[in-house]
Amino acid sequence: MVLALLALGLSACSQEVEYTPEQRSCIAQHYSNYDPKQINQCVDVCRICMKGNVVTCNTSCRLRGAS
Repeated sequence: MVLALLALGLSACSQEVEYTPEQRSCIAQHYSNYDPKQINQCVDVCRICMKGNVVTCNTSCRLRGAS
């Protein structure tokens, strides 16, 4: 039981983002070779495809390791 809870907790900390099919389509329309580690691309995709704003998208991208 403890191991299951630990595994669940660690999976929640994953930096991988799960995209919906609509978001994947939007990303493909804007970037043929999308690199989420590039801050400009990450923020653009977050703003356009995830309907975010510059401040929250910038913070989110940096927390996921974009630079």
